[in-house]
Amino acid sequence: MPSILLEAPADEPVTLADAKAFIRVEHADDDDVIAALIAAARIHVEAQTRRALVTQTWRLTRDVWPESGRLLVLPVPLVSLVAARVYRADGTAQTIDPAAFTVDTAAAPAVLNFARGALAAPGRVAGGIEIDVTCGYGDADDVPAPLRQAIRMLVAHWYEHRGVVASGAEVAVMPAGVAALIGPYKVLAL
Repeated sequence: MPSILLEAPADEPVTLADAKAFIRVEHADDDDVIAALIAAARIHVEAQTRRALVTQTWRLTRDVWPESGRLLVLPVPLVSLVAARVYRADGTAQTIDPAAFTVDTAAAPAVLNFARGALAAPGRVAGGIEIDVTCGYGDADDVPAPLRQAIRMLVAHWYEHRGVVASGAEVAVMPAGVAALIGPYKVLAL
């Protein structure tokens, strides 16, 4: 049941200028390094929380429709259901009208509800169902402040310790302040 990123966020939740101010870097020599650290920190926070921070598009693939009539959607927050399709045995796709689903965006994880037996069964064994969704808080300014601060702190931590590669070193551990900031935003597995 993988989720595949189709369209990455257009911007990062923390700008290069903001990160540089936070880590007190006034030169441009490390701009590429800091930009890479911002992207890595965003991805890390997203993985830890199971959230999409800035708007992005994902494809969920499933082998079968759940018996419950409820399809859980990660990452959260779910903005919209873009498209759904089921593949026949011959490999052709049959489009499913998004109106066949009731979207519950308030839940975490979000839920796509559907009437059992109302949707065509996939004809291929693996990945016969594809659902495209838009997730995220919106623009960078819409991302909750604690998550943006966690990204700044990770960038600072990784920038300061970028030369350390020892396995098992304390550097590899996420700083306690970052864990505290992202803790309330974690989506738990059921």
